[in-house]
Amino acid sequence: MRPPEQTSPPQPAPAAGREVRRLRDLSPTQWKSGIAAWLGWLFDGLDMHLYTLVAAPFVMQLVGADSTADALVKEKSSWIQAAFLIGWALGGGFFGRIGDLLGRSRALCLTILTYALFTGLQSVAQTWWQLLIFRFIAALGIGGEWAVGSCLLSETWPTRWRPWIAAVLQTGVNIGVLGACLTVNLMASCPPRYVFLVGVLPALLVFWIRRNVPEPEEWRDAKTRAARREPGVRELFRGEVLPVTLKVVAVCALSLTAWWAFMFWQAQHLRNLPELASWTVPQREKIVANAVFLVISVSIVGNFAAGALARWLGYRWSVAVMCAAFFSAMALTFAKPRTADALFWFWFPAVGFCSGVFGIFTMFLPPLFPTLLRTTGAGFCYNIGRIAAAFGTVFFGLFSQVGDFRHALLYAGVLFIPAAVIALLLPEPSARCPATAATALAD
Repeated sequence: MRPPEQTSPPQPAPAAGREVRRLRDLSPTQWKSGIAAWLGWLFDGLDMHLYTLVAAPFVMQLVGADSTADALVKEKSSWIQAAFLIGWALGGGFFGRIGDLLGRSRALCLTILTYALFTGLQSVAQTWWQLLIFRFIAALGIGGEWAVGSCLLSETWPTRWRPWIAAVLQTGVNIGVLGACLTVNLMASCPPRYVFLVGVLPALLVFWIRRNVPEPEEWRDAKTRAARREPGVRELFRGEVLPVTLKVVAVCALSLTAWWAFMFWQAQHLRNLPELASWTVPQREKIVANAVFLVISVSIVGNFAAGALARWLGYRWSVAVMCAAFFSAMALTFAKPRTADALFWFWFPAVGFCSGVFGIFTMFLPPLFPTLLRTTGAGFCYNIGRIAAAFGTVFFGLFSQVGDFRHALLYAGVLFIPAAVIALLLPEPSARCPATAATALAD
């Protein structure tokens, strides 16, 4: 299906030299770009987390097991999640490259169509491997949307607002996850497969984006100056850009592995606590959905706390501080057995607050790369961490006994320590960092 052509001409940005200090000073183009990116991220969060909330009961049905605690359910659900994270990584690189070649707005439409269509198809999966394939392809679009949406905003909104833009953009994902929790809660009495039909809704957003969101002026100018001499992907691994690429990959891989281990296995850990053994399946699924709802609600506060830190300390120090706090929260949460009430009302929200660190990444990473390598670089580096997270989901699950995932989660939290150290070795986007100096590759 081909999206309708863009009909609205680009709106002029604020007059050159005039600093934008208030929301009313923003141009129509900036508003539309912001709304498109935020809504894209909202539906991104919705589609990515529908599976994590119903993984155990849905996979239990597909493999014909008698209990969500069955070892086969754990194995197959973790492999499906691993495939999703690998698809996320590949999608970040693939659609990131499309975003540099064809434009941010066009690429955003393609990513949304991809994850909406294949999330909906998950509702008709008849075997666990069919679900794995649909999750993998949906993840291609979800991974690509991260890079394209963040670059669209970083190239259209004022630079001085970036820490707050990052917090607002990440909040879109959080609200999408809350929407997934609400969906699962409202449909707790329905077969798990039906929740994926809600994931088709984002496709409707594509038509509005193509008609109303033009390509950023910065990207169009860079394309004009490049005159078909655009940098290739290999430029990420050459010269002064290479150290930045490697450090960003390391920070993303370490932190995302730990976070996704928490997001996937904490639901299984809570679901299989001994005190919940007498509960019915719908009752257990509701408390799991409510726990994720609470974690993500608190993470919205964490987004703005991380943004405030970035304004005060700079991006790299704020990432390091938040990663250190993340390690502490994970260690204290899973150092010893805790009751469902304690996990639900205090420890899980403490971990959720620290996840605000990922909001900083949205405005921190793209400016580290040249303009015509921006979505490629940010998409590749951030999403390559999904491959590590994919194997980490399975690897840390091996540390757990059936029904007890506390040790897996405890060990995963240690990864935030090296992530904090490497973050301090990255440059600040505001400085003339190696990657910024290399902008001549594209411009």
